[in-house]
Amino acid sequence: MTYKDYRPYIPTPAQSRIAAASAEDHAKARLSTPRAAALFEGWAEIAKQPYTGVTTGGAVQSGLFELAPEGAPSEAMAQAATRLIAALTPDEKARALRPVEAPEWRQWQNTEILVETHGLRLERTSAATRDLVLGLLRVSLSDKGYDETLTVMQLNAFLGEILNAPGVLNEWSYNFCLYGTPSVEGPWGWQLWGHHLAVNCLTLGGQMILTPCFMGAEPSYADTGRWKGKTLFQDHERLGLELMNLLPQDQQDRALVSRLISGEDLPEGRAHFADYLMQGGAHQDNRIVPYEGAVAGDFAAPQKNALLDLVEAYIGTLPDGPRAARMEQFERHLGDTHFCWIGGQGPEDPFYYRIQSPITFIEFDQHPGLFLTNTVPLKFHIHTVVRTPNGNDYGVDLLRQHYAQSHADGPHHHHDHTHDHD
Repeated sequence: MTYKDYRPYIPTPAQSRIAAASAEDHAKARLSTPRAAALFEGWAEIAKQPYTGVTTGGAVQSGLFELAPEGAPSEAMAQAATRLIAALTPDEKARALRPVEAPEWRQWQNTEILVETHGLRLERTSAATRDLVLGLLRVSLSDKGYDETLTVMQLNAFLGEILNAPGVLNEWSYNFCLYGTPSVEGPWGWQLWGHHLAVNCLTLGGQMILTPCFMGAEPSYADTGRWKGKTLFQDHERLGLELMNLLPQDQQDRALVSRLISGEDLPEGRAHFADYLMQGGAHQDNRIVPYEGAVAGDFAAPQKNALLDLVEAYIGTLPDGPRAARMEQFERHLGDTHFCWIGGQGPEDPFYYRIQSPITFIEFDQHPGLFLTNTVPLKFHIHTVVRTPNGNDYGVDLLRQHYAQSHADGPHHHHDHTHDHD
């Protein structure tokens, strides 16, 4: 894969969007601008809505998810989380620990603007505590998932280096929260979020939900310094382009929403300054996203296999058992799976694609510069997201079933647990 050179787009000090030396001061300065203030005010309003989940028409399809052991590494996760909790100071516990159904699950966002008052800020804690957080991530995720998560953080630090803004953009400018009581059988989870990253992990009885999962990078590779050679999203980009070009012409025509990555010929509101063409980003938990594009059930075997390889690039963040279960579920819904495309199809063209079914929602989007100065999308600023539509992001539907089953099993007192997190 050839890289588009980002260096011509490094801003001068006068062009820089970094407003102050520290994350707190930068946030204060940024939030004094009308656009950023309006974005966060809008998000705050959305966060007050009860959770329903991403749907295609506003109504949740029921009966899609079931409680079933999938071989999640529950024991290793519980042990790692217990070690972490034991090492936290009282103040850190007050910041980091929340009930399993706390509304804070839905408070993640992927900008560099630090507005959240909850969560353990990794740059403010000890190296030993950070290592314990990473230890929990390592046993929760596949090797690939762990490596990609760390690479997002490292490329964030690389961006901070080329912008001379390490106080705002660094390897540890991320927040961590732990929800519920670590257990092999009961429900609990963790969340890590910050610039270009939000990983939400709920585990319950050997099952695991790892969505919403947002990963991004600007630039998507490091070519100098301590992170030299680090790259992200090569497979996501290459396999997506291969699939689109492998489709016969009539299916390409069906998949194609627009040839213009600028979004200028799309309906009003479809392109957004913060999310660009992505519809499943931060605070879009209840977004209505109608199906678009070609139906995977109509694909011939080579195209179906190419689609499965592409989905595996995203689902592969999960450890083996849950990953295999998720791929099997994905294949079961191929007849309802839609693949759509915006942009060009040549090796140098930026593009967007979405894979959407009743149980899977995946987006890949190449953006204009935010910190870099390119005003049109180029291939080195990438956002990706994976969601579980129809009410099971954050494992909400599994939690609902778990508590319903607990009620049925006997006199357990879980009356305060509702379908939403609020």
